Amino acid sequence: MLSRLTARRAGRPLVRAFATQAKGRPDILSKRPDDVVITFAKRTALGRAKKGQLKDVPVDELLHAFFKATFEKTMLNPALLEDICVGTCHPPSPLYVSRAAAIAAGVPVEVPISTVNRLCSSGLQSIVNIANSIKNQQIELGMAVGVESMSLNPRPTPEVVPAIAQNAHSHDCVQPMGWTSEMVARAYNVPRQKQDDYALISHTRASKSLESGIFAEEILPVELRGAVISVDDTVRPGVTLESLAKLKPVFLEDGASTAGNSSGVGDGAALAILTTRLRAEKEGWDIVGKYVASAFVGVEPRHMGISPVAAIPKVLEMTGLSKEDVDVWEINEAFASQFAYCVEQLQVPLEKINPNGGSIALTHPLGMTGARQVVTGLAELKRRNAPLLCTSMCIGSGMGGAAIFVNEALQ
Repeated sequence: MLSRLTARRAGRPLVRAFATQAKGRPDILSKRPDDVVITFAKRTALGRAKKGQLKDVPVDELLHAFFKATFEKTMLNPALLEDICVGTCHPPSPLYVSRAAAIAAGVPVEVPISTVNRLCSSGLQSIVNIANSIKNQQIELGMAVGVESMSLNPRPTPEVVPAIAQNAHSHDCVQPMGWTSEMVARAYNVPRQKQDDYALISHTRASKSLESGIFAEEILPVELRGAVISVDDTVRPGVTLESLAKLKPVFLEDGASTAGNSSGVGDGAALAILTTRLRAEKEGWDIVGKYVASAFVGVEPRHMGISPVAAIPKVLEMTGLSKEDVDVWEINEAFASQFAYCVEQLQVPLEKINPNGGSIALTHPLGMTGARQVVTGLAELKRRNAPLLCTSMCIGSGMGGAAIFVNEALQ
């Protein structure tokens, strides 16, 4: 094993051990040998929880099919991988099933794997973990994955001991996310009509993108149980303001969050393969994106949905970017209440945010979404021939995340 590891790393060029953070649009768009780049970024089709095409597919089976499809599509020798990180939230024994799925798909036993759970940003966290390992020269090639089966592994009810529950923030930390949506709506005066208005935008955009076949550009078909899964079954065509207005609140009797203006519950997976620019160019691999930086923050748990308003300025400051520098935004629509608040506080043109719809229409498989938004954002940048993506999401328990990526498929 030592000889194999030595051979893998032999001839690896010496790069800067601690690369300084790129600052400003021109610096970020410049190309350096030690850039952390993405050579492949795809997702599975999404499945509607309990009713859709993936409702009976466990996480290990989904990962196995997705890994196999990825290796077939990229022709990547899985033995070249030096680490895999899987972001997921609620499946039992996630490390065991993830590693078992990887090995069954052809990944050698020598390739290590980890799992990470940062709730709604788990998929993004997996990308950050692999990117940082590459930046620190611990590895040179890795795979980041986000996956969730909310059909088979729904959110468990978290429990804390009474002494901890007496702390107000700790109590709020473990409440259902729908409750936090209502708390945001009340604290920041986001009425039901406004929530339905934003929800309609998401449903309309997603329906249009599905009908036009746009999502096919980011979906990697996978074969499961003799069928090829390649089209989302989560998008609901024909949603209107009238149909949204008829829906009853689902979290509080006197609330405003409904099944139509909240993120859907679903199943799916997304992944990215990351390496250095130097390695990608040496191997002749396509470069589709570049990881730049990420930031994570904490906010009051009962208002967790507002956290993109804190996370986005932090990552923009880190990178020396302004809001105007960003070409496409993928901001997770956990609930229309928090999404509306964030959009209006950030004062970003709505045409730049979730141009193909967001989780209200597409669903929000918790561990997948953070990686899915990167896949979706890079695909949209390619269509627009534009360079910069900012992705962000609120995170259960009162946190938020944001990250900057560059489109490397510019014409």
